[in-house]
Amino acid sequence: MSGEEQQRKPTNAPNPVLGVDRIGPPPWPTEDPFLFCVHHHDAYPRGDAKLAPAASLSGRRIGMDFAGKDGWNMYHGDTVPGFPRHPHRGFETVTVVRRGFVDHADSMGATARYGAGDTQWLTAGGGICHAEMFPLVEQERDNPLELFQLWLNLPAADKMTKPHFTMFWREQTPKLTVHDAQNRATEVVVVAGRLGATMPPAPPPNSYASKADADVAIWTIRMAAGAHFTLPRAAGASTRRSLYLFDGEAKVAGGELLPNPRRIRLRGDAEAVLEAGPNGADLLLLQGRPIGEPVAQHGPFVMNNRAELQQAYTDYRRTGFGGWPWPADDMTHARDAGRFAVHIGGRKEKPPAA
Repeated sequence: MSGEEQQRKPTNAPNPVLGVDRIGPPPWPTEDPFLFCVHHHDAYPRGDAKLAPAASLSGRRIGMDFAGKDGWNMYHGDTVPGFPRHPHRGFETVTVVRRGFVDHADSMGATARYGAGDTQWLTAGGGICHAEMFPLVEQERDNPLELFQLWLNLPAADKMTKPHFTMFWREQTPKLTVHDAQNRATEVVVVAGRLGATMPPAPPPNSYASKADADVAIWTIRMAAGAHFTLPRAAGASTRRSLYLFDGEAKVAGGELLPNPRRIRLRGDAEAVLEAGPNGADLLLLQGRPIGEPVAQHGPFVMNNRAELQQAYTDYRRTGFGGWPWPADDMTHARDAGRFAVHIGGRKEKPPAA
């Protein structure tokens, strides 16, 4: 894709911007089919022998630490930061890790360590418990963590599908670099949704994103200072698009320079020309065709009506969604475990050679 093609704007093209929202701390507002979007950005210190912060936890609300003291959080963890065992039903979690690592364990016996550019796509379906811990594997230097966790809804026909997760290792995740007419670079990481000739990895088989007409896209976009980049129109006019500016500044469709953090709601049937500010810009694109069904959500369960929510709680209390085969609710792996996955059913996987 040439720079001239990137900057060309159709004559009499409609304004692609539907609105701009100032957003605060995550979670950020989303639109159907997305339910939740959070950006974790923690400046963790060195780790100790337990993969925990080698720093005092004094003054923190352990078990519910979201205050950002010293630039990082323990979240629901009491030794290692993160989210110990908790259940999900009726939707999907997509965890896009830009820096740092996540240790996964679940009620189906699967486990993993992933990060530094990897993505885990988990279809919770009829019910699963999992832990997502943030091991501080480095003892001689800091352990910065940055990730997005997204919740993607499932239609009623698939809410009770069998749980499944897929690893998108960074070596398998397409990264497209485009230069504009002044040779300024924009890098797009394509987690979901085709971008021109660039095809993403296949989502889990019963994912909403696997539907031919779902038009789901998840891209992270990093623009050099002053770079121009054109978001192509979506496949369908009904597709909803949200562009989250979370670092730097940017203009959209020749509008005013926007500071972060902002959500820019875009038309699905129009191109949108982006221009980075003098400090560059980092953005997240979420798009998809709305499912258009009633949403009944309470905590970790997302169903279509209140009766289904009540059944989810009943089932969880009765079955634990498979129990918990691990010795701790906040399972972590050995410091030197590296990146790996053991899938539901026992299949073992390592990242491919770069």
